[in-house]
Amino acid sequence: MKSNNFFDSFGFAFQGFKQVIKYERNFRFHLLAAVVVIFAGILSKITLVEWTVIVLCIAGMLSLELVNSALERVVDLASPEVHVLAKHAKDMSAAAVLVFACASAIIGILIFLPKWMEIFN
Repeated sequence: MKSNNFFDSFGFAFQGFKQVIKYERNFRFHLLAAVVVIFAGILSKITLVEWTVIVLCIAGMLSLELVNSALERVVDLASPEVHVLAKHAKDMSAAAVLVFACASAIIGILIFLPKWMEIFN
């Protein structure tokens, strides 16, 4: 499956993106959340620095969800039967996603809450 053509790697990446959108509910949720956050950013007129942080959070969240999904597939392939170490690997990967999601939510609150407080005051 390895190709020596540099441009083939983009095709493989797009195939992976299609797969995760098609089969991973959590990724679709994070993608929807990203769209909501982008619209909130536009409406809230966040600064360039705030946009930079938001984009890093969105990219990090989507990337980590991709890695989590890939790891789950590899674990399932390597250990089709239930195994405690396979479960631990999958649970730890999911925990990494949860940690980043919580950090991103806190960052979102720190960026958006002061702007929304101004509107209601």
